[in-house]
Amino acid sequence: MFWNRWFKWMSHDMAIDLGTANTLVYVRGRGIVLNEPSVVAIETINGVKKVKAVGDDAKLMMGKTPDQIEAIRPLRDGVIADIDVAEQMIKHFIHKVHGGKMRAWRFPEIVICVPSGSTSVERRAIRDAASNAGASAVYLIEEPMAAAIGADMPVTEPIGSMVVDIGGGTTEVAVLSLRGLAYTTSVRVGGDKMDEAISSYVRRNHNLLIGEATAERIKQEVGIAKPPVDGIGKTVHIKGRDLVNGVPKEISINQGQIAEALSEPVGTIVEGVRIALENTAPELAADICDQGIVLTGGGALLQGLDEVLRDETGLPVTVAEDPLTCVALGTGRALEEEQFRGVLQTA
Repeated sequence: MFWNRWFKWMSHDMAIDLGTANTLVYVRGRGIVLNEPSVVAIETINGVKKVKAVGDDAKLMMGKTPDQIEAIRPLRDGVIADIDVAEQMIKHFIHKVHGGKMRAWRFPEIVICVPSGSTSVERRAIRDAASNAGASAVYLIEEPMAAAIGADMPVTEPIGSMVVDIGGGTTEVAVLSLRGLAYTTSVRVGGDKMDEAISSYVRRNHNLLIGEATAERIKQEVGIAKPPVDGIGKTVHIKGRDLVNGVPKEISINQGQIAEALSEPVGTIVEGVRIALENTAPELAADICDQGIVLTGGGALLQGLDEVLRDETGLPVTVAEDPLTCVALGTGRALEEEQFRGVLQTA
């Protein structure tokens, strides 16, 4: 008993929001201590691969690496695509939170959030990656539940509430009541698909090839879900490679064009919300009528998305107070607060 308490005191129990775009780490009693991109730079020297950089440093290398260095995003569509690299990334973040090298006696309890649509194989991959990185116990929490807890929604009460969590790889739509998911659907559309839509639009209409980072910057600066009133809105200058002449070139693009480019991913998210509403029990649907829909995740910051959903569903739609950190805060609260322990699962 004494040793158990001593080990617990020596380690930092943590909650990890392992996202496709960013990984956030919440430490018991300290709150969110780390928020970095889910990117790992691997360097190959004489056939031996080793980690060169993780997080912010690795993100800066994306699309600009020489032959021997590769910048990898180990998560795609909300699930682990490369388990070895994901394990290295989790290990690096745990070490960083523990202040450098992780000592042999530190075995933290870790809660990780997973997409509701992930398979048991995908969940096991996440659990194994965390266990191999030095966790004593690994618990999983479903992403919509974590988002709802982080957004202060009444998840423990017999009241139906709806959350739409738009992440980098997936959009999770869920109806929650009494610490459980009454209905959930996962659409594999998120911030990444929006970036791809912008890249494709620019290539198709302007014969200009742009990188992932440029497409993301356009989305963050002038991204909009529905065309502006004047049809043009703000204008932004972008640089890339001209596909006709093969030389670098700069063009300008406006919000009206961006809205056209994003119409397909936005339409898919709206369709996911409509399907969830159609499959909701009548009593819960009555509650949602009063409570409305809450948007969380980075995608919720897309200008006009709440208006599009409001127009399509006729329900009140609000964006959570801090949509980017909602899932991490919810995962952290599930780790710390006894009333939410019932939502945790073992893989």
